[in-house]
Amino acid sequence: MLSYEITDKLTIKLKEISDIAAKWAAVLGSFPPSIKEIMRRYARISNIGSTTRIENAVLTDVEVDWLDRTLSQDGRTTSFEQNKNYIANKLSKERERSIEEVAGCRAMLEIISNQAEDLFPLTETAIRGLHKELLRFYPPAEHYCGQYKTSPNNVVEKILGTTIQRDVLKTADPGPITEAAMNDLIAWYNADLRMFPWVIAVAAEFTFRFLAIHPFPDGNGRLGRGLFAMILLQSHDTNLKAVTPYIALDRHTEKNKEEYYWVLRKCSDGKFSQDPKQYKIEYFLEFILKMLKEAMNHDVNFYQERAVAHNTLTESMRKILETFKDHPEKKLALKDVLEYAQLPRSTTIRILNDLVTQNFLQKIGKRPAVKYQLVF
Repeated sequence: MLSYEITDKLTIKLKEISDIAAKWAAVLGSFPPSIKEIMRRYARISNIGSTTRIENAVLTDVEVDWLDRTLSQDGRTTSFEQNKNYIANKLSKERERSIEEVAGCRAMLEIISNQAEDLFPLTETAIRGLHKELLRFYPPAEHYCGQYKTSPNNVVEKILGTTIQRDVLKTADPGPITEAAMNDLIAWYNADLRMFPWVIAVAAEFTFRFLAIHPFPDGNGRLGRGLFAMILLQSHDTNLKAVTPYIALDRHTEKNKEEYYWVLRKCSDGKFSQDPKQYKIEYFLEFILKMLKEAMNHDVNFYQERAVAHNTLTESMRKILETFKDHPEKKLALKDVLEYAQLPRSTTIRILNDLVTQNFLQKIGKRPAVKYQLVF
């Protein structure tokens, strides 16, 4: 079934994650829908921002949040094209590629979130369709969206802020080898997902093998992490399925990015294998379990506290926060907030201090040059 052995040590860790998921699923069941809706949004925005930054996009979660709110106003699929120039002018045209990546990742994850169960059994057509969504807003990808690679590609680690990149894994050759490997992977997954007791172990193998194949010319990392989330949402483990929408797993992967790439290399010895038993996927599973443990032990409680705090904000506090949300590209001085919010000076100062105390805003610098920045 699996291509690697679940040792006693891994079994203990899998059971631990299962127990943690059960605990938080029970806790989530006691939260009102209004709180859970805010929590889901926090986790979704954080995942979008993190998974794109792992691939060297540069938008912050605050900017991703603003972009998402901008594109959610009319709910139409054409909204990005209609708002693209406005978004680029707001967030800087120099970051246009990052903006397009975030918009595409948002569209792909929305499908996964809303239609995960409908995508099982998994098909090549579904994976190609998710790839099209991922790159639909990036014009240079128009001719290869949803198409397997025709030229060799590798998993590379790009060093942020530099032009340096390191080869991590030599992937499957294009053509028949990639096509056969994807056919085998999908058939294996559909046969094993609901037959094997540890869904996370299946998700780890599927994701690692997908990344080692690297079937598309671009977007494999983002798509692979999205497919991992999809597998958890397709799970027969009801607790895991219940908790997944409220954690930002990719946020924790981003914080451990160097280890993520190191593990990919360690599992593969730096090269694709047609026989998955040649891999050491247990190392990838250990990494995933560590990230899941961090996410579950932090995110549910953290986002719940943020959601409760959000719901207790006064109308004036919300008005000032909206001022910051409407200007995600700026750090605002007191005079800017006074101009935008149109509230009395004393009220504005008091609210700014309260929002800093509640960790909605960050205070930067000292008077008279102090500025404020939104915290997501």
